Amino acid sequence: MNSKCSIVWHGHSCFQIFYDNKSVMLDPLISGNAKSPCNVDKLEKVDLLLLTHEHKDHIGDTVVISNKFDCPVGIPVGLAEQLITDGLQEKNVLNKIGFNIGGTIEYQAFSVTMVEAFHTTNTVPAVGYIIRLPNNYTIYHSGDTGIFANMQIWGELYPIDLALLPIGGVFTMDERQAAFATTLLKAKKVIPMHWETFPSLAQNTKRFVSEMKKIAPNCEYILAELGKKIMLD
Repeated sequence: MNSKCSIVWHGHSCFQIFYDNKSVMLDPLISGNAKSPCNVDKLEKVDLLLLTHEHKDHIGDTVVISNKFDCPVGIPVGLAEQLITDGLQEKNVLNKIGFNIGGTIEYQAFSVTMVEAFHTTNTVPAVGYIIRLPNNYTIYHSGDTGIFANMQIWGELYPIDLALLPIGGVFTMDERQAAFATTLLKAKKVIPMHWETFPSLAQNTKRFVSEMKKIAPNCEYILAELGKKIMLD
């Protein structure tokens, strides 16, 4: 049923989710990530961009990609002015002003619910997203965050097939917190993100694998390879 559904990790917190001939990309740090093999000029078509917060390592190539594919950008309310100043076309701000925590936007193949994250920013709150595909496959991208108890609510409300969780520590949750988060979310699978990019972050996934085996043995962990498409089933 889910043979049309796949995901690519482009490094850091940047993922591209594919369903049929449509795709949504989150936190598109590409040209600013020396470890990413991806090139903006060679990207497969992006139909929707989603940003979790205002930090440069998450806004990344948003303006360039949106202008290249003429695609809308989903953002928390309050972030539009900054992006428009940076060159984003005003017409490509999804819902004209963005949307807010708890809100859901339907766009083409994707249903996107914005949820809270716990992470400091200078202006608007950081967020995560729950993305549901037409085949009901459900993906949770936490954005930059520490662990928090409300993750249990998402696990009760939504059947989370795949969780995308940071493990790098320092600026987000670490490997042990991420492993425990999968139990709150009742996630079937998890892909770790936000590691290795900078020297201050965790540089490998060995501890995450160890913590998953101890804390969440029923959740399958996927150690994504940069740029390699993973079929979701």
